[in-house]
Amino acid sequence: MLDRNRQHQIAGPGHGQALSADLYYDGGQNYSPYGRDYSEQEQGFNPLKLLFYVVQYRWLFVIMAAAGLVAGVIITMMQTPKYQATTQLEVLVPSAKVFQDIEVVSENADVRAFLTAREKLKSRALAQRVVFQLGLSEKPDFLFPTPAFSLSNIFYRAFGISKSPSFEEKTPEEREEIAIKRVLDDLTVNLVTNTSLLSITFVDQKPKYASDIANQVAQSFIDQRLDQTSETSDLARQFIQEQVLQVKQKLQKSEEDLVAYAKDAGITITGDDKSLIGSNIEALNTALATAIQDRLDAGRVVDQIDKGRGSSLAPVLESEGLQKLNEKLADLTSQYQQKLGILKPGFPEMQQLQSQIKELQRLYNNGVLAITDSLRLKYQEAQNKEADLKSKLAEMEKQQVIFNDKNIKYTILKREVDSNRSQYDNLIAKLNEVGVSSELKTQSAAIVDFASLPDRPYSPRLSINLAIALALFMALSASVIYVIELLNNTFTNPEQVEKELGLAMLGILPLVEDRELMASIADQKSGLSEAYRSLRTSLQFSGAEGAPRSLVVTSSEPSEGKSTTSFKLGQDFAALGARVLIVDGDLRKPNLHRLFGLDNTIGLSNLLTNTVRKEDLASIFRATKYPNVTVLTSGTIPPNPADLLSSPKMALIVTNLGKRFDLVIIDAPPIVGLSDAPILSRLAEGTLMVISTNQVTRKSAKTALKRLRAAGANVVGAAMSKFAVNKFDYNYAYKYMNYQYYNYGTDTNTPKIEGKVDDGASQPAYAKSPTFSRLVRRIRSSVGGFLDRAKSIS
Repeated sequence: MLDRNRQHQIAGPGHGQALSADLYYDGGQNYSPYGRDYSEQEQGFNPLKLLFYVVQYRWLFVIMAAAGLVAGVIITMMQTPKYQATTQLEVLVPSAKVFQDIEVVSENADVRAFLTAREKLKSRALAQRVVFQLGLSEKPDFLFPTPAFSLSNIFYRAFGISKSPSFEEKTPEEREEIAIKRVLDDLTVNLVTNTSLLSITFVDQKPKYASDIANQVAQSFIDQRLDQTSETSDLARQFIQEQVLQVKQKLQKSEEDLVAYAKDAGITITGDDKSLIGSNIEALNTALATAIQDRLDAGRVVDQIDKGRGSSLAPVLESEGLQKLNEKLADLTSQYQQKLGILKPGFPEMQQLQSQIKELQRLYNNGVLAITDSLRLKYQEAQNKEADLKSKLAEMEKQQVIFNDKNIKYTILKREVDSNRSQYDNLIAKLNEVGVSSELKTQSAAIVDFASLPDRPYSPRLSINLAIALALFMALSASVIYVIELLNNTFTNPEQVEKELGLAMLGILPLVEDRELMASIADQKSGLSEAYRSLRTSLQFSGAEGAPRSLVVTSSEPSEGKSTTSFKLGQDFAALGARVLIVDGDLRKPNLHRLFGLDNTIGLSNLLTNTVRKEDLASIFRATKYPNVTVLTSGTIPPNPADLLSSPKMALIVTNLGKRFDLVIIDAPPIVGLSDAPILSRLAEGTLMVISTNQVTRKSAKTALKRLRAAGANVVGAAMSKFAVNKFDYNYAYKYMNYQYYNYGTDTNTPKIEGKVDDGASQPAYAKSPTFSRLVRRIRSSVGGFLDRAKSIS
């Protein structure tokens, strides 16, 4: 019996520390990944994983990079060299308007003016003008250039051969259309940011055409704008002249109609556009106002006279004769008063003075009366004049009413005359302005920098083509790798087994050539033997009580190494002193008897069918040349293996054998397509799945594991077989899988190549030339990996 308390003693060489069984066993049928907790697995972008893919597919990247460089050179040779010339044109916005009323050319100082100029530069009309100026329609090398991208360009550039154009086959109109199209296709106009400059660029296979056309486009644009301005001025002048003639005729007719109507209606107009009646009424109103004022003034004087104050009137006082009489009268009166004190009034002298005074008084009164009578007469005349003026004014007002009725049509005719005269005057002024402006030719654009003759082609550029081709081919490589990895449904590394199946990875078995398999198993210092000892140690810690007493070794598909694993595990456990029984449970295609060099006359099938004699019962369990290792072969191949394995007798046999031996290893058939392995796994304490690298599909392995667990099997873990540990990409990802470390104790000067690439091709056991052998391995590894994936996908 296998002593499970001796786990630390049978841990095997190379393991200095025992691991806890809880790391592998999680009760029932649920097992955590071996040595890794995937609940804490890092997600997202992993630069190391990306580097791993780069290293793994390094030869594909190298080949694709070389192909990209070659493609870049070929593409460059297939392209025709092109030259580029650039002219800078400044768009001038006028700062002042030439015309006040009519704007022949209107420019706005904003971006729209520059955008409009750019579109005009790319117009077909301008291209046609350029073609005509340079005579491009008559130049065959311009009309029929070398193809821009063609395979024939390689020979043209290599041998200097030029293709002869079919110039005579085209009509002049067709050649002109071709030339215009070429100018438009290869012309580029861009607005320089934050400036009023336009960059005019032309590309052509000949440098002279590139510079000449770029310069001519700018010059033709300027000439076109000048011609348009002059043409617009001529059209404006012609239009205004026509309008002047029309308005002049209308003015003449309207004046004739006005004069004829005034003559017929008897309307007389003064120089200030007033009628005679109106003028008379205005004069009568003025005279009447004066007469009324005179009458009022004379009336006031008469009122003074009637009141007896005529002598105090201004005309009386201002009369010189009356003033002299008044002075003499005053003097005589003074003398009389002086002499009255001396002489008596009856005295002759006094009487003489009195008679003089009376005479003077009479003369004075007659003078005053004469003046007052004249003032009364003046008042009477003012009244008469006022009455006459009022009578005349009333008569003129009646005539004015009659005139106004006639003047309505006259006013309409006169207004039409005035309107026509105003139009005629304005048009004459504008015609004079247009006549002056037609002689002015203001440039709306100016060439800032002429295009110079390019001395080198700007396209193609070898460096840019190489960079683009290299980037595209690298992207293609990444896409190919992505598709390969996406379609690759096999297992290439242990991490995939742990992640996809959720099984503990108990061992990684290196790939060994078929002819060296038995030698590697027999050699205890080989890498394969060391890997199996590591698997044995992992099995010892796969359960809470150590290794299971009965272990089924199976695989998803045939040829994955399960029989070899059963064979080698039996030897390794027996080397620890345990009594091991290896049972060949594959009743369909048994193989264990060949590994042990035994015949398969009787075995398990005979025991299950009771076709073995009782005396031969002990001979069924055969001892081998390996100490403590006993073998129970499959025996005669039965027609119903599944029925035999599922019988109660099989369960009884497994139970009894578990009591007699420390460890029972059952080599079971493949799982997929058969029910034998699930039946056997249900009877054993543990089941080990052998998964081959780059062979079994992930779906097949998942289906097999699902069947085992559905049958109640205790799957303790998995062993990955045929793992190419000598591949650089695998060693990079799994540093612990060092090939030289597996082959400890061997002669490093003569390296023994036990592993091989996963394409199944054979390699020599010893490399006579290390450099050549290393190169061959790398090439075959890269190509073989892709072929294996293609086979697994198919």
